[in-house]
Amino acid sequence: MYNTESHRASLRARRDIVKSEIFSALGRINDDRHAALADQVHDTKDHAIAQLLLESDNAELRRAALDLQDIDAALQRVSAGSYGRCLACGTDIPATRLGAYPTAKRCLPCQQEHEKNR
Repeated sequence: MYNTESHRASLRARRDIVKSEIFSALGRINDDRHAALADQVHDTKDHAIAQLLLESDNAELRRAALDLQDIDAALQRVSAGSYGRCLACGTDIPATRLGAYPTAKRCLPCQQEHEKNR
């Protein structure tokens, strides 16, 4: 179906970029609370990093934290063998969608329905 090793490598590379963005954003913020977050980021797992950053009042950090969570979830789907299958309806997500949005959880029709019902 999909070249999962290629997707795994791409997702890991994206995760490294997002983590660099987080470190950079934390470095630009000169407040003690964010400095403490930066120290914790170096010593925790990615999921814990994302949870800490989601609590931040900085929009850039929240976006990066959500990206990190999506990437980790996609990597878990790769490991579980369910990557590329829609979580809502179970159909295959088109390769073009995964190419454009590698962390896609749903096929386009299900994603549109999900967003409409939010």
